[in-house]
Amino acid sequence: MPTHRSLAGVVLAGGYSTRFGERDKAVADLAGTPMIRRVVDRVGEVTDAVVVNCREEQRDPIAAALDGCEPTVRYALDPVPDRGPVAGIRTGLSATDREYAAVVACDMPFVDPALLDRLFERARAADADAAVVRLDDGWLQTTQAVYRREPMRRACATALAEDGRIVTALAEIDPVVLEGDDLDGLDGRTFESVDTEAALAEAEARLGAVE
Repeated sequence: MPTHRSLAGVVLAGGYSTRFGERDKAVADLAGTPMIRRVVDRVGEVTDAVVVNCREEQRDPIAAALDGCEPTVRYALDPVPDRGPVAGIRTGLSATDREYAAVVACDMPFVDPALLDRLFERARAADADAAVVRLDDGWLQTTQAVYRREPMRRACATALAEDGRIVTALAEIDPVVLEGDDLDGLDGRTFESVDTEAALAEAEARLGAVE
C-alpha cells in the first residue's frame, strides 16, 4: 500500500484513560507490543509522517514505546490537558502541514490501513473536508477518520468555543460519509476500542489464539 505525500497521521493519546485503571492505555502492552506502537505502525502504512498528540508527562514513555518506528514521529503536546478529542484533533492537526490527516485514537490497535487509504481517496476525490464512517448504530466514527487540515482546525476551534463536541465541529465542515458497501473487504476489527483492562485481556487472548 503506498504512502501518500499529502496525508499525515495524527494519533490521539492525551486522555487520562480513566476506564483503563491506573495505567496509561497508550503504552499498555498488547501481546508484546505497546498499544500505541501497533496504531502508529498501521498508520505508517499510508503515511510517512505521524503526529502523536499527548500530555507532556506522556511524551517520554510514548517515545520509548515508539523507538525505531518506520514513520517519522512528531509530538504535539496538549496546552491544556484532557479537553477531549476535539482539542486533541486541533492540536495534532496544528503540528502538520499536509493537506489531509488520518486521525486515529491510540486505543484502536486493529485499525485497518486499507480503511484509512479508502477514506483519504474518497475525501480527495470528492474534494471534501473530511471522510468519516457511519457505524451500524447510526453514529459517525470520528476518531478513525480523515480530515482536511485547515477546515477541521477551524471547526474544532469553533466547537471548543461552544460546547466542545465533535458533532459541532463536523457541522462546520463538508464530510463525505462511508457506510454499507463502502466498507466491504475491510478488517472487521478496525473500530474495536481497547479502552478497559477487560478489553485488553480479550484482545490478547484472541491474538494468542491466532499465533
